[in-house]
Amino acid sequence: MSRIKQAFQNKAKIAYLTAGDGGITKSVEYFLALEAGGVNLLEVGIPYSDPVADGPVIQAAMERALLAGTTVNSSLEVIRQIRAKSEVAIIVFTYYNPINQDLYSFLHKAKQAGADGVLVVDLPYEEAASYHHYCRSLGLAPITVIAPSTKPERMKRILADLHDGFVYYACQKGTTGARSGLPEDLSSQLDNVRKASDLPIAVGFGISNAAMVQEILKLADGCVVGSYLVRKLEDEISPKELTKVTQELFDVA
Repeated sequence: MSRIKQAFQNKAKIAYLTAGDGGITKSVEYFLALEAGGVNLLEVGIPYSDPVADGPVIQAAMERALLAGTTVNSSLEVIRQIRAKSEVAIIVFTYYNPINQDLYSFLHKAKQAGADGVLVVDLPYEEAASYHHYCRSLGLAPITVIAPSTKPERMKRILADLHDGFVYYACQKGTTGARSGLPEDLSSQLDNVRKASDLPIAVGFGISNAAMVQEILKLADGCVVGSYLVRKLEDEISPKELTKVTQELFDVA
């Protein structure tokens, strides 16, 4: 069984941080602190100068990481160092621009570093044939984002090609960033996704407290938290404190 499938066996608790935010060594410590807090799938973000899908909190984290000298290769080194200490599931979050010059080489390096899947957030399905082919050949799960604005027929086409990993449902319109509540139609939206795919569904975008996490985990197979945790790093929280925050967020005893 793949590490991603294992993460979804009893609800996937997924957390995002930007690689290199705080430096490479501290970044590894933060990711391991998330696992210690109950996270069973890590989303490792590659910093990029124009993160159009992300709100101010993650934009700032990417800027901090870039100013610290973080590159694509050093981001993969973060994954390599996590993998040396843990069997937690790991996916790479990236934009297409930093990896498109030699896509196969990047995916091969990601697999060698220990990644289980890749999410290229701004790569349209219609332009992703090579990406999907390379992922399948390397044993990486190509993670796809479905949004409330995705038309039903297009969603069916997109999800029909996916046989591994999970569906990332971005439940809020707009960019990433903490919100105060969940959409009223979330349950029915997830039903529509289930009709199009047998893959597990993780819900993200805007998750900002434990009550939202628990509500999502009642409706979906996994929950993704990003900006809420990234902001903690902005406040220079310690890895030990981050573990405690994560335990409280995911209600892990």
